[in-house]
Amino acid sequence: MTQNQIIQKTVEYIKQEFGDDSSGHDWWHIYRVWKNAVSICKYEKADLFIVQLAALLHDLDDWKFNESGDETPHRAKAWMESCSIDSQINQIVCEIIMHVSYKGAQVENKMKTLEGFIVQDADRLDAIGAIGIGRAFAYGGYKNRPMYDPETENQMHASFEQYKNSKSATINHFYEKLLLLKDMMNTATAKKIAEQRHEIMLRFLDQFMNEWEGKDLEKW
Repeated sequence: MTQNQIIQKTVEYIKQEFGDDSSGHDWWHIYRVWKNAVSICKYEKADLFIVQLAALLHDLDDWKFNESGDETPHRAKAWMESCSIDSQINQIVCEIIMHVSYKGAQVENKMKTLEGFIVQDADRLDAIGAIGIGRAFAYGGYKNRPMYDPETENQMHASFEQYKNSKSATINHFYEKLLLLKDMMNTATAKKIAEQRHEIMLRFLDQFMNEWEGKDLEKW
């Protein structure tokens, strides 16, 4: 198969695997990450084939949907082997997948390659802005978490274990992760896009708190 044929075959596979997801990690999330990664790649001059494979496969072994919490990309590796992808490319893509996820505010980013930085940025861009707000509440509902609990303090997780075991309310998640992502972008392209999306979240949170306290009613 050509690289384009492999990408198209992978698209069909991922669409089938994630078609019924309701947690904000559905096919359309992966589609947006894929398209964002391709766009960033044009500016950053990375290996487009590796970027596309990693973007399309990045959630296939996600620890959030794996009862064991294992981060090893077994399914992604097996899929690439079934497509007869070069073992070196397979390894690079698996490395990207293992390090793409946010793992806590104080946890070091272990991504090493430009291709990995691009996919990580594309994934993080989809976690902020208007779509990021929608996805945050979709995931909170999926995990049966409250929208907001004013009696719960925000936590800056120092380890992946702390972050993984957190059961924070959705609004807390903004302060524990989403509002931090703007300054965690790797590429110049993503940093520019993140600025506007960050502002959208700040405006939303201001409005949310005003409504929560009934301050918007004081104007009437």
